[in-house]
Order: sequence, then C-alpha cells, then structure tokens
Amino acid sequence: MRLTTKGRYAVTAMLDLALHYEQGAVSLSDISARQGISLSYLEQLFSKMRRRGLVNSSRGPGGGYRLSRSASDIFVAEVIASVDEKVDARKCEGKGNCNNETKCLTHDLWCDLSDQIYNFLSQIDLQQLVNREQARGRSCSTTTNQLLRQEILSQSLPSL
Repeated sequence: MRLTTKGRYAVTAMLDLALHYEQGAVSLSDISARQGISLSYLEQLFSKMRRRGLVNSSRGPGGGYRLSRSASDIFVAEVIASVDEKVDARKCEGKGNCNNETKCLTHDLWCDLSDQIYNFLSQIDLQQLVNREQARGRSCSTTTNQLLRQEILSQSLPSL
C-alpha cells in the first residue's frame, strides 16, 4: 500500500489543528514547530484542504487556520483525498494493466484490500483521534508544556 508523506502529513496537521481547536486560529508555523513538518509543505497542504472546504483561514494578527466543521464530521479518508492522495494497494493504480496490459492474478485481491483500507479510514474521524491522543496524555496543554520545558532547557543550558 502506498500512502506518501503528503497524506500522512495532512492527517497529522489536521489532528494537530483539532487538538488545538479551543485556542482559536492556529498558525502553520506553530503546527510546523510541533510536528516537525516544513512550513512550505504545510502551506501547500493547507491550500488544498482550504479549497476542499476542510479548513478556514484568517489573516492578520491572531490569524491562522481552523477546522471548517466539527472534528467529528471530518474523516481521515476525506483528509487524504483532499490533498490528492490515494490509498491504493494495486501496483497498476486501478488501471488493470499490471501484467503487460492485462490484470495480474492478484489484481482483485489488491482491489479488495484498497476498498477495505478506504472503508476503514472513512470510519475514523478527527474527534476519535483527538480522544485517543487525550487518553494518551497528549492533550493540547501537555504538548504546550513539553514545548515550554524544551525552550527553558535550551535557554538555561550552556552551549558547548
């Protein structure tokens, strides 16, 4: 199965946005710092997700991105599709030309697997992922506290 960094990063960034929903608009630079995803890459992803109606943006001081609807109404498969990513286990990407312009022996197996993966991701919403992260103790305040500790340590330790 191929799921590139584009799809994984889009889901990660949207989960970050959902985790910080209560704080209002979230800047891409904050997501970049927390998740280790380049700012320019996030800009590309969020441009696509905004056009697809998953996020809203606001400019100026206090600007950034917000989910366009409830986290429980945004599904992982939808996020992946919004950045033009496909979850496909087939070598031929559904074209049926995997074996010299004909279907290979296992083509239907990989089609079924692709369908199962899509159906699975279509049932998982961002709120479920938020709940999992909060149960693990990775809530917004935990993440913020970790970043603050790192900043304090980096400022108080002498450089070598």
